[in-house]
Amino acid sequence: MIARIWHGYTKPEHADSYESMLRPELLPGISAANGFRGSYLLRRTSGDEIEFITVMFWESLDAVRAVAGPDYEAAVIPEERRKYLSRYDAKAQHYEVASIQAMNSPESP
Repeated sequence: MIARIWHGYTKPEHADSYESMLRPELLPGISAANGFRGSYLLRRTSGDEIEFITVMFWESLDAVRAVAGPDYEAAVIPEERRKYLSRYDAKAQHYEVASIQAMNSPESP
């Protein structure tokens, strides 16, 4: 499995609007893409910005390429979302997932 990781930053006044555009899907239709296995959206305050990290899980690099194209490392940011970003990674990083530890459900201790 492959984890595709990307960072983007907003000004605090744009953070909630940007985050709402990422729900329920990071990218339109991504959940229906062959090889897509799930995603996480992370958010934190970093100085005078809000940092977002997206972690998308894919079956393989071939599955990533099928969606992102031959330059699969290039960031995929829909135009309507760019106006909220003050800066962002031009390229995503890709890692082989070496191990997975399942999370306990909220009801579990």
